[in-house]
Amino acid sequence: MSVREKKPEESVKVVAVNRKASHEYELVERFEAGLALLGTEVKSAREGKVNLKDSYAAPRGGELYLMQSHINPYSHGTHENHEALRPRKLLLHKRELRKLIGKVTERGLTLIPTRMYFKNGRLKVEIALARGKRQYDRRAAEKEKDVKRDVAAALKERNR
Repeated sequence: MSVREKKPEESVKVVAVNRKASHEYELVERFEAGLALLGTEVKSAREGKVNLKDSYAAPRGGELYLMQSHINPYSHGTHENHEALRPRKLLLHKRELRKLIGKVTERGLTLIPTRMYFKNGRLKVEIALARGKRQYDRRAAEKEKDVKRDVAAALKERNR
């Protein structure tokens, strides 16, 4: 019998989460993408100086770019530090890229980054294909969350 080697555990360190995304959008499908970054951007991301609040992904010339994502300039950087809000190229397989660009242009869906994290030493971003929620959808989701919270509290109280 041969001894099977275990696959090394994937180390994931979350840098930023876009909590606003799940509140304002119905997340249809999620994808993992790499980012083409400068060295100072990676160092700044390791410090956790990233904000995804108002960011989105948009097609430009057959490629996808992460727009309006704020990565603070590196604290120990020189005069060649990066711009905080520059567009950053998303690295995806060609098949995924075509699929996403097609869905965004045809159906009125949008691409929203939900979280940014380091996976095995590389910075990744999770983007979600999203459809905007209407006001009444948001209210219904909030009401459902309140009901679940009340039920959980009642069950906890009953089990005491």
